[in-house]
Amino acid sequence: MELTRRRALTLMAGTAAIPIVGKVAITGAAADGKIRIGFSQCTLNHPWRVAQTNVNKAYADTNLKDVELAITDGNNDSGKQVSDIENLIAQGPKVLIVSPLTADALTPIVRQAMEAGIPVVTLDRKVNTKVTCHIGALNLPIGAAAAALLAKKLGSKGAIIELQGTAGASATTDRNKGFVDELGKTPDLKIVATQNCDYTRDKAVKFMEDMVQRFGEGQIQAVYAHNDEMALGAIQVLEGAGRLKDVLVVGIDGQNNAIEAVAAGRLTATFVYPFCAPEGIEYAYRIAKGEKVPEVVLLESLAVTSENAKDMIGKGI
Repeated sequence: MELTRRRALTLMAGTAAIPIVGKVAITGAAADGKIRIGFSQCTLNHPWRVAQTNVNKAYADTNLKDVELAITDGNNDSGKQVSDIENLIAQGPKVLIVSPLTADALTPIVRQAMEAGIPVVTLDRKVNTKVTCHIGALNLPIGAAAAALLAKKLGSKGAIIELQGTAGASATTDRNKGFVDELGKTPDLKIVATQNCDYTRDKAVKFMEDMVQRFGEGQIQAVYAHNDEMALGAIQVLEGAGRLKDVLVVGIDGQNNAIEAVAAGRLTATFVYPFCAPEGIEYAYRIAKGEKVPEVVLLESLAVTSENAKDMIGKGI
């Protein structure tokens, strides 16, 4: 899907908070004859998740007048997301969309939905059970590409700090594994410290503040962050310490502020990770209408570096 199309949908959706009614956010008035689709979002605590939710919602509001969409916010808590899905299942949805927080915690409830005859579409992160359709990009190649980029720029030698996402999330596992496996080709390029920062800027800032105290000038050559929010947090700390000029920082997601940071020379690169919108609601609707869909829908990623950043400004999330 073209980034320009996703950008237009983001502008249409805006970033306003989604209304919550009890435990479930209802995007339209209930009405007989409507196709009920539930959407369990794991969290709305950063821009990528907000974009994923709002663009899918906007597409449904504009194009799928026969759909009643119920959206829940798991608040970055697996227990709450499981409870949210239980409530969605109780409403008898035709299809359930799930963007899981972690695979292990969400697997039983997703399996329960599938066994109850409710088709499930997972977005971005996976669970450890069969679903009707999974939509997302491949995280392993993104991790590998990030490592290869740093190896090239650092001459295959240096010390790296890795800011990981949420422990147990499939995206975190793959972004780490792809990176580490590629680093195996350059033994003098090593990860010297790592921390799960839950894809949030505040936790990344706190960890990086400790790291600039632990490692003196010249002892860190790069920071690899599993998303742009954490990368921007790292930049904030490094700039405050007067050390950004000596450290390369790479992020993932393709946020507009990250792309602007690449164009300004503050961020080395970001890798656009498609936010599965409006593909999520499109495929859920097709399933609800009885259409056959692929079990896996792969979306393409794109590296944003100094070479193409100016052309990409305004085309992210």
